[in-house]
Amino acid sequence: MGREQWKKIWVGSAGNMVEWFDWFVYATFAVYFADAFFPEGNETANLMNTMGIFAVGFFMRPVGGWLLGRIGDRRGRKAALTLTVTLMSASAILIACAPTYATAGYAGVAVLMLARLLQGLSVGGEYAASATYLTEASAPERRGFASSFQYVSMTAGQLVGLGLQILLQRNLSDAALHSWGWRIPFVVGALGAAIVFYLRRSLLETEVYADSGAAADASRGTLGLLWQHRREAFLVMALTMGGTVAYYTYTTYLTKFLSKSAGMDKSTASLVSFCALFVFMCVQPPAGMLSDRIGRRPLLITFAVGSTFLTVPIMTLLRQADTFWPAFGLALLALLVVTGYTSINACVKAELFPTGIRALGVGLSYALANALFGGTAEYVALWFKRAGHESGFYWYVAGCAAVSLVVYLTMRETRDIDLNRVAALDGGKRAAVPEATTITPAS
Repeated sequence: MGREQWKKIWVGSAGNMVEWFDWFVYATFAVYFADAFFPEGNETANLMNTMGIFAVGFFMRPVGGWLLGRIGDRRGRKAALTLTVTLMSASAILIACAPTYATAGYAGVAVLMLARLLQGLSVGGEYAASATYLTEASAPERRGFASSFQYVSMTAGQLVGLGLQILLQRNLSDAALHSWGWRIPFVVGALGAAIVFYLRRSLLETEVYADSGAAADASRGTLGLLWQHRREAFLVMALTMGGTVAYYTYTTYLTKFLSKSAGMDKSTASLVSFCALFVFMCVQPPAGMLSDRIGRRPLLITFAVGSTFLTVPIMTLLRQADTFWPAFGLALLALLVVTGYTSINACVKAELFPTGIRALGVGLSYALANALFGGTAEYVALWFKRAGHESGFYWYVAGCAAVSLVVYLTMRETRDIDLNRVAALDGGKRAAVPEATTITPAS
């Protein structure tokens, strides 16, 4: 892989890290600011309200996938990547400055809601642009490895957020964190986004997009393009279902689960998440490299089988783990299983679509699945907990993985598909293009 390709991956990943730092710190710091925006009362109810707003942000992601995906296909991947980080910076500033309930009543909730809507719009477009960019910027035989850096950067963003939380927990009192300390990560996120905006302005366009003439195809009717690729769009949604629920269960929800259900103190729960996520981040590139050798389907199937049959016992044991090492071991096991999905899902989705609709097809389909399943995972978990049937959520996660397993078993292999194929439209029908081009695996 040449220096220029590494530069594209680095700059694309750095922006993705900041995007997901801003996205995830809302969830990780929610335990501190949940009571700030609602009247005093039931702590679980306030947390549910706050996470309900978190879920609302997911429902803007399809809009972001649509609008920014179209920009990515018509104006280029660079234009979409620059716009997404601008929106994320604005949303972080809004949350950092949002007034509390004691100061302005429910006006603070309105500001929080607006910020989450902007974040949803931004992240919906970011996934489309970054998944497409990282896949197109890599050599054909290294696409799995290169695209794995999407979840490396996503996880790095969450690790920075958790690391900042641990630092603040050790240096600020619990009262200070609940009062004003929770605003610090959003200020950090806004500053980071400003830096990435500068970096992305000098980003080079991918050769696949620049040489394809994809903008001409993307300028045609959006509905017509989506209808022609409806099978690929539904496939992306189905293969995302199990992966996104499992991912959000063992990342954003894990800290709250350990503190609220297992009875672990917040700082230890944060440390468990931090350590497990660090190892998880490190295994993404090797798993991506493995997919370049053996294909994408074996890893996806391994994830789905493991998640279907191991979720209930892992979550049951985590419920009883009130010390660091047992919780760390179980969390790491769960995340290693999820790696079969996270390490390659970006390239699998990008490989399903031709160049002229790749960003839109990936972004919108993935965002819809996340809105329905990923964004609601924590709310569903808290709903089961409040109803007194917390174990029902474990079966829900396993069931979602089982649905995706059926998809993985029946879908075609995507490793050898030629990304340079373009959807040439003629009279409303897609012209014939090669389904796959053989690529020699990396040695």
